Amino acid sequence: MVDCSVVGTKAQKGFLQLGAKKVKLRDVIQLFVQLEQMQSAGVPLLDALSDVRDSTENDGLRDIMSEISRDVSDGSALSEAMNKHPKVFKPLYISLIQAGEETGDLPSVYLQLIKYLKWVDIIQAKIRKATRYPIIVTAVVLGTIVFMMSIVVPQIVGFLKFLDLDLPWFTVWLIATSDFMIIPQFHLFGLPVYGSFIVLILPVILFALIKMLRTSSDNIAYKFDEWYLKSPVIGPLIRKISIARYAQTFGALYASGIDVIGALEASRATVSNLVMLDAMESVEGHVKAGAALSEAFNASGEFPSLVVRMVKVGEESGNLTPVLDQVSEFYTHDVNEAIEGLIEMIQPTLTAILGLIIAWIAAGSLGPIYMNLGNFMEF
Repeated sequence: MVDCSVVGTKAQKGFLQLGAKKVKLRDVIQLFVQLEQMQSAGVPLLDALSDVRDSTENDGLRDIMSEISRDVSDGSALSEAMNKHPKVFKPLYISLIQAGEETGDLPSVYLQLIKYLKWVDIIQAKIRKATRYPIIVTAVVLGTIVFMMSIVVPQIVGFLKFLDLDLPWFTVWLIATSDFMIIPQFHLFGLPVYGSFIVLILPVILFALIKMLRTSSDNIAYKFDEWYLKSPVIGPLIRKISIARYAQTFGALYASGIDVIGALEASRATVSNLVMLDAMESVEGHVKAGAALSEAFNASGEFPSLVVRMVKVGEESGNLTPVLDQVSEFYTHDVNEAIEGLIEMIQPTLTAILGLIIAWIAAGSLGPIYMNLGNFMEF
């Protein structure tokens, strides 16, 4: 007698999910491109979903498309089937697809999604560039400083101590800094903790502490976000990225036939800064109270007068959709310039800091020798 049974289904499924390739944004873009091309050519939805499932190279997305195809075959709407996979298909995508199902024009919605997701991909790439570049350069500068203070300076200090010279204040500070790097400051679990390790790990500790404080209290998180917006360089960049996301999302939703209030509420979900979120909520409040969209944007205090005038012209002419596209282009260009400006500023600033450190080391090591050159000559 042969007895067959399923063993460890949950464990196996969890293992497969763990080993599955992550579904990236570009995979989702390609999915909607294929759906738009096939349905525009008259291919039925079920056949289009099957073709997308069979053609994708991402194992994780293939499994998801299999489930979506099965659910649609069982009678579910496409938006309902996709809504079961929120990690891949965000609520914004579902809202757009629901609008397409209501109007019976899914290919047009796919085009809006493709346009929107390509824009999101570009902005995310620029944000990564704006964050990773300073981190890498700062790490290189910190590593160089730690190396100089831990390896190079102690050898120079030993030579100066051997000469028994009168040391100026900048040399004394240099020696104190070097000693901090190479002398254990305390012991942790019986192991010595050197100052050089503290310097390297301090940025990570500060980042973790800020993140912990933000999650501990909404008031603290709001204060941090307020401080970010008021900072001279990062603040304008955060504001421009937030409004760019908001404007682009609102334009995509409105162009797909979603009403203004629904589009504003969905667009608000793309804003993470709490201060900016308050401004976007005020836009919704003004519109719900009967104000025009341009008046609501103006009352929020976050949209430039140029954008407010553009939206007002779009409202008066009845061509709000193309105007919203122009607003999105305006902010995209603004974000590009802000990120490039930030990167151009960071490089010379950190280079100058490194140059000052090296100059300090040179002055601290050679200064005492030149100051006591007369004594050497007499000797």
